[in-house]
Amino acid sequence: MGLKPTDIYLIAYNALCCAGWAQVLIGALEYLYFSYQDDNFKLGLETVFFSGKLDYLIIVQLAAVLEIVHAAVGLVRSPVMVTTMQVMSRVVVLFPAVFSNGATQYGAGLMVLAWSMVEVPRYAFYIMAIWSGDATKGTPYPLFWLRYSLFAILYPMGIFGELTVCLAAAKDTHFALSYGWAPFAYGTLLPVIYFFGSPFMIFNMYSNRVNAMKKRFARPPPPPRGVSWPEDEKGQRSSTNVNKAILAAAVGAVNKDKEAAVNKTRSWRFGYVKHLAAMVEEQCKSPEAALKIAQAGLDKAYDVFEFIAPDGSAVSLREAMESKPTEKFHTAYIQGEGKKTDKNQLEIPYDERTLRGDKLKKQVKEWVDYGTIEPSAGDAIISCVDHPEYLDLSDRYFVLLGAGSAMGPFLVLMALGANVIAVDLDRDFIWKRLIKIARLSSGSITFPLKVPQDECKTDDDLFKNAGCNLFTHTPMIRDWLLDLYPGKDFTVGSYAYLDGARHVQVSLAMDAICKDLSEKRKASLAYLCTPTDLHLVPKEAYEAAKANYKSYSSRIFCMIMNTLSQGKLLRKNYRAPIKVGDEEFYLLNGISVAQGPNYALAKRMQHWRAIIARSKGCIVSSNIAPSTSTVSVVHNRTFAWAYEGMPYFEPYEIFAPETSNAVMSAILFNDLNDPKSVANPKTKVSNPNQLFSYNSFHGGLWRAAYEVDSIGETSVLIYFWRASASYIAFVVLSYLVFWCNYGKLFGLTQEEA
Repeated sequence: MGLKPTDIYLIAYNALCCAGWAQVLIGALEYLYFSYQDDNFKLGLETVFFSGKLDYLIIVQLAAVLEIVHAAVGLVRSPVMVTTMQVMSRVVVLFPAVFSNGATQYGAGLMVLAWSMVEVPRYAFYIMAIWSGDATKGTPYPLFWLRYSLFAILYPMGIFGELTVCLAAAKDTHFALSYGWAPFAYGTLLPVIYFFGSPFMIFNMYSNRVNAMKKRFARPPPPPRGVSWPEDEKGQRSSTNVNKAILAAAVGAVNKDKEAAVNKTRSWRFGYVKHLAAMVEEQCKSPEAALKIAQAGLDKAYDVFEFIAPDGSAVSLREAMESKPTEKFHTAYIQGEGKKTDKNQLEIPYDERTLRGDKLKKQVKEWVDYGTIEPSAGDAIISCVDHPEYLDLSDRYFVLLGAGSAMGPFLVLMALGANVIAVDLDRDFIWKRLIKIARLSSGSITFPLKVPQDECKTDDDLFKNAGCNLFTHTPMIRDWLLDLYPGKDFTVGSYAYLDGARHVQVSLAMDAICKDLSEKRKASLAYLCTPTDLHLVPKEAYEAAKANYKSYSSRIFCMIMNTLSQGKLLRKNYRAPIKVGDEEFYLLNGISVAQGPNYALAKRMQHWRAIIARSKGCIVSSNIAPSTSTVSVVHNRTFAWAYEGMPYFEPYEIFAPETSNAVMSAILFNDLNDPKSVANPKTKVSNPNQLFSYNSFHGGLWRAAYEVDSIGETSVLIYFWRASASYIAFVVLSYLVFWCNYGKLFGLTQEEA
């Protein structure tokens, strides 16, 4: 099993807490039992708080403050702010229970019972989770069930008990005389917080239970097929070591010391960012270094990743792509029945309006002036307004890998009458949607079929046989596209997205297709870069970030958040320039550690392919898209809350998917047509990575005061403050009116005070 010293410490801590709460629970149950024997159970509840275990209760509850420390230093993977709120809410209630009459009523007994009955199995669960190394399936099921089920009864019981303690304390005259703020805090403020916060806490625990049960009883995954992570010496397909090996090989192509530093990193999940930054710094030293690193990283990925055939036999991805599959896809073609417009005009849906012409230009200027987008991105969009011929797509062919993606340009292309070659999963509901859209448009859709199109007698047959799998059909898709529409210029867009380690797999599968299409057909490539990555930014963006930091860092709220977090929150969004000869490069760290090293690697491989393809003469449109409220993002409630609060930090703006799709499509069209665009390989740049410095529609991230990874918790707090401000104002106003008119506060008159 191999427990680490930190594991041993955490087991000891949880064991002591479990034992302490067990003492509290046993003492309370014994006390209540004897009270029941004396036919005075209610009196037992009213006095159980002082049943002889009060010292244990105070000690174990105050010991929970260490859980905040554990989260802050990374001993456990818990959000610091959430842990702080959970622990301190108990401490806040414990104070009046000890120092007022709040403990001498039956609600206090319910509170003690609820707390102890929750905490004993919780700490026992943590012990078994650490010991087994698997909290979901390594813990005994009875303990697992108690951990995720008792809340349904004990949370309401504990909340009720805590409220009675608070309200009783608010009526305690002597307590109010000692602590003048107590009546309002415990009689008004805390009940209001409980009223709004308790349902959230209960439903959050319910959601955790549903997810935990799903994981506990999840069916074992199917055997790996297609592009797969390689097996390690333990027979597991772990992503961590492979992720490290690819980055080590990349940076090791130019700097062996940095390669060794990557290999020595233990906690890769939290340590990968600095090594990615070091790699980009090495790329800045020369164009040759940038390309050498990119090629070495991709070569390593092709060598270590496996391609597993249906019979379970495996070869490297490189070998699989060098082979010639015996099976082939059939081709389906559908021409849309919609009427093509005579006048091409760029339209951008934004804020419940559709912008075009001068109104669109005005909005673009506002975005540029505010700092939401770079001036080069604004120029690209306006160029499409001024050149409607850029929107004539009747003779252009767009290969969309992940055609149904929420961030892909499928809808825009269909509306403009483009020829779309759609590649997506063989799921009938996907193709039902795509084909329906295509038929209503003036464009056309071409897609792979398992059988000849004339054998599909109905639409259901067509939907059932359409599509393919980028993981398992990678060489077949590549061959199908190489043979399709000879002589036509292709633009190949990589838009498929999956969570976690699978994102690397699908990105590598798309790369294998893009590699051969760009080399053998000179296809242009299109990518949507994420703003949450490492980028070389223009000097103007760097200076804007410095100016915004100077402004925000003097605000009291920001100073408090930064100080309380010991500098972990609200970190400045710029670093010292990288000097190479007489030139300076400005590296911005937009990575969100929570997205993980696999997401970073998947996007980095796209960067590598982009600069390699451009160096070989291909047009490469690879532009930063803004943070977008797609379903896949906002289904995570924490991200959704953060998105609501982020605009506090100017010039952040979160965009709707339809707006992001339209603006990024416009920039793509400009890249394909404007010979001066940085996407064109004839346009000179000092370093290949400056391909990503232009046409950035970053949503304000490049020019904001703070690194995006350091504003999440603060943004959530801002969201909740804004959402609850009106309610809090109403409660405070009601309280003041009540006090001024009646001179009473929960039984306490001004004269008594």
